[in-house]
Amino acid sequence: MFRAFYKANPNAFPMTFQATSAYIWMQQAFLALFMAWLMENEIFDSIINGNVAYELCRPIDIYNMWFSRSLANRISKAVLRCMPILLVAGFLPAPYGMILPENIPAFMLFLLTMLTGVGVTVAFCMLVYMISFFTISPDGVRIAAVSTVEFFSGAIIPLPFFPESIRNILELLPFASMQNVPLRIYSGDLIGAPMWRAILLQFLWLFILVFIGKLLNSLAMKHISLQGG
Repeated sequence: MFRAFYKANPNAFPMTFQATSAYIWMQQAFLALFMAWLMENEIFDSIINGNVAYELCRPIDIYNMWFSRSLANRISKAVLRCMPILLVAGFLPAPYGMILPENIPAFMLFLLTMLTGVGVTVAFCMLVYMISFFTISPDGVRIAAVSTVEFFSGAIIPLPFFPESIRNILELLPFASMQNVPLRIYSGDLIGAPMWRAILLQFLWLFILVFIGKLLNSLAMKHISLQGG
């Protein structure tokens, strides 16, 4: 699809075709890091059936425990998935294959923003877990959250392909701080002052989402009611 658009009018293409290819390959390689649908079913089950009571008995903050578990689960899945995809992409000819960042600082910024991006993703998913304490079934909240992230994070269409007026708004939302920033830095599409603004927004949204998540966690612990001996 992108190739057809590019051949029709290269000047109207918001990203170079090589940058778009790198974006898609890296997105597929590290899919497990940024996809909102990769939530922990065990956490939802423990909230629904009440097994969360066993975890509440432990001398540990449940928010920190679930955050760490979700982060570790995503990283482990990404490590297993990325190697064969990157290997195949590395052998494809330009402009369909992978490219390396322009320099070492760009690669280091990619690693930093990728870590921050997965942190934002997990922090957002933590909001869904915490909201589930206040609902009869978490399915509705989960579906709405996943659909929103998929569309506004650049998972379906990279954000540069949106109209400028819409893109300017989307880039301020937390969803743009997930995969959009690291993948565009890696592909060389996000550089200069816009890149630094995006990085600052990443850290800001990570702080805000964690703060709201911990606040909801505190409210949920007061709201929760467990019956039985």
